[in-house]
Amino acid sequence: GQGVDEPLSATGFRQADAAGSFLSNVKFTHVFSSDLLRAKQTAAAILGKNRFCKDMEIKYDARLRERKYGVAEGKPLADLKAMAKDAGEQCPSFTPSGGETLDEVRERARDFFEFLCQLAVELEQKEHDKAGAPGRSSGTSGEQFVFPWTNHCSEAETSSEGGRSSTVLDANILVVSHGAYMRNWIGYFVSDLNCTLPENLTKSQLSSVSPNTGVSHFIIKLENGNLLKPKITCVCLNQDSHL
Repeated sequence: GQGVDEPLSATGFRQADAAGSFLSNVKFTHVFSSDLLRAKQTAAAILGKNRFCKDMEIKYDARLRERKYGVAEGKPLADLKAMAKDAGEQCPSFTPSGGETLDEVRERARDFFEFLCQLAVELEQKEHDKAGAPGRSSGTSGEQFVFPWTNHCSEAETSSEGGRSSTVLDANILVVSHGAYMRNWIGYFVSDLNCTLPENLTKSQLSSVSPNTGVSHFIIKLENGNLLKPKITCVCLNQDSHL
């Protein structure tokens, strides 16, 4: 949750370093992280291994924090499940006293995602406003947007023009957050925004919490700068081959 701001464990640091090595050839244009310590340390470890982005500023955002669990924070998961059972409910829909509801978490995710879309539209507009200036992506090597899972992860990459996305991205954004929060964000993508999913993805995989440093990749298209109807394709979900 949010109330116990613990650092990464030794295992957590090893996992973060592994994720950094896995993503070392991906050139990010922006990096955002939850402002909780474990996410900050993960983001720093990822950038520390990156060939292109070692000195990039990490922007911390409270909207990316883990779900708030109120009176259950700092206690074993078994205690949360017992609280839910006593209330006649089940995890994860159960909300402990002082905690956030799933709808409140999803609202945070929606707000942050709309902020990212607005950022991308403004970046594109700035490029158009530069008279005679080449676009950020034109004339640059496609290698800067090479993703390590592209060749083996899913069919979604080809259906979303993934082979060409390396040269037309206006932004390539790394977001470091938390398991329960990300599950709710992905739920928002699927239920509210009709995200296209990999054909081989099962319902249980879709509803599961990502392993630590699991990587999910989404391609977002905003046709004509339309913020109301983003086209979202999930290339891979909770990828963990680096662990």
